[in-house]
Amino acid sequence: MTQPEIIKKFKEKGYKITPQRRAIIDVLVKSGKPPTAKEVLRKVRVISPEVSLDTVYRNLKLLSEMGYLIQINLRSSERSRFEILKNGEQCHHHLVCIGCGDSVCLRQCVLSEQDLKAIKEKGYEMVGHAYEIYGYCPKCHKKK
Repeated sequence: MTQPEIIKKFKEKGYKITPQRRAIIDVLVKSGKPPTAKEVLRKVRVISPEVSLDTVYRNLKLLSEMGYLIQINLRSSERSRFEILKNGEQCHHHLVCIGCGDSVCLRQCVLSEQDLKAIKEKGYEMVGHAYEIYGYCPKCHKKK
């Protein structure tokens, strides 16, 4: 999604568009690869030096709850990376390197029709899901 689309949705749901929130969304949309919360904070502080890590996390959580952001769980000191979903995406899967924390998107869904049927049979309404596969990227595998 683009920054104007996300901001429009925030306004429609009654959320204020603060300069800090606008900067956080802008950093996420323009990031070449999914950033960590601390990377978002560093980039946002260039524009708004007073922004706290807590503010970044609150906004990341809100964006995730609204369905605009996916959290990629890492197995390192940096716990997660955050990626804006493209229009219409409901699921997102990643290969995650446990050596360097790099991630690669997998566009094919790993849930089977049986899985989806079981979800509906249990009465759940699925709004999205994420899946991570952990291993070593080629660069880190060579170092081992």
